[in-house]
Amino acid sequence: MSTYTNREGSPWKIAFRRFFSNRLSLASSIFIGVITLIAVLGYIITPDDTPWANNQHLEIATQKPGFKGTFFLIPKNVDNANQGVFGKLFWGKQTSYREVPILAYRLEGWDIILTEYTEPEDSVSIVTRYTVAQILFPNQLPNNITYQNEMLLVPSVESTTTYTAVEIESLIKKNHIKTQRFWLGTDRFGRDMLSRLIIGARVSLSVGFIAVAISLVIGIVLGATAGYFRGWFDDLVMWLVNVVWSIPTLLMVIALTMVMGKGFWQIFVAVGLTMWVEVARVVRGQVMALREKEFIEAAKVMGFGSGRIIFQHIIPNVLGPVAIISAGNFATAILLEAGLSFLGIGVQPPVPSWGTMIKDHYGYIIMDKAYLAILPGIAIMLLVLAFTIIGNGLRDAMDTKSMD
Repeated sequence: MSTYTNREGSPWKIAFRRFFSNRLSLASSIFIGVITLIAVLGYIITPDDTPWANNQHLEIATQKPGFKGTFFLIPKNVDNANQGVFGKLFWGKQTSYREVPILAYRLEGWDIILTEYTEPEDSVSIVTRYTVAQILFPNQLPNNITYQNEMLLVPSVESTTTYTAVEIESLIKKNHIKTQRFWLGTDRFGRDMLSRLIIGARVSLSVGFIAVAISLVIGIVLGATAGYFRGWFDDLVMWLVNVVWSIPTLLMVIALTMVMGKGFWQIFVAVGLTMWVEVARVVRGQVMALREKEFIEAAKVMGFGSGRIIFQHIIPNVLGPVAIISAGNFATAILLEAGLSFLGIGVQPPVPSWGTMIKDHYGYIIMDKAYLAILPGIAIMLLVLAFTIIGNGLRDAMDTKSMD
């Protein structure tokens, strides 16, 4: 009874049921869904929400996972407009403060004394001094702020506000002391590894989505038209496919990157332009088989144009093999992006690419901080493995022989 139920419905419904009944495919789909959700939320959930998670603290570089740091926030002379939720979601949030890692601070008169962070084995102690006016009232002219009877007098348009030492210390603790836990430690520039991995996932998935989209558009259009019209156009497309196919993929991507320049968007286009040939070959073969079918002959008799026949009647019937190829191409695009970034010709710093993170820290593998290179390597491995399993699951689910 269950076998009959699993074979009911259209081929697409049968394929979907078979795909989601495969535990590995289902687990991989859930994993990719979770990673995609995390990547989309991005700066909303990262501990470091600055653009590209690039808030550097060189004093606490290469700290181990679980490190907890205390920071003193020193105002910058910048005016950061409110970006809103969507602005922060896409681009991050510029900080109005410079974060200084500290071991301790104290109020000495109307000065703030900071003991900056140093490693326990260091014998040097770094002490810096700031006035209360510099930290709490950076927009006030120093000459306007006066001290009288152990009170700080801060003039405003309407009146003069007074602060006691206790109130000053309370304001400092509330607005200028920050504690942060670095769950995956810090990289060699003192940036939060967890935040860099999350934004790096956004880069890898973006490369996959855009590269696959480019390859699908070019491959389906060229493959479908070549397979349907045949003749000289088919010969031209197959000649182009064979030429591109004969060039190693990585070499082609490197060449295109050199022509278009190094950058965030260039790598998307470069990877996409090298992945369309397999799509075009498969689509061409499928279209050549379908163009002789009775329903295509019937469409021609009814007077339908070639464009309508190709895009409304033929292409929907070749989406199964295309979906399988796309899953494999997605994994390939992630590997290509990571490899190019490792070589230094992919996305450029400070954009957090997993490949760049491995490049920056592979020297630490022989030290006791190998996790700095292993963590992004594991992320690449798991994401590529998940897409590979999905591709295998789609192939098994769409096996027409087992549907009979």
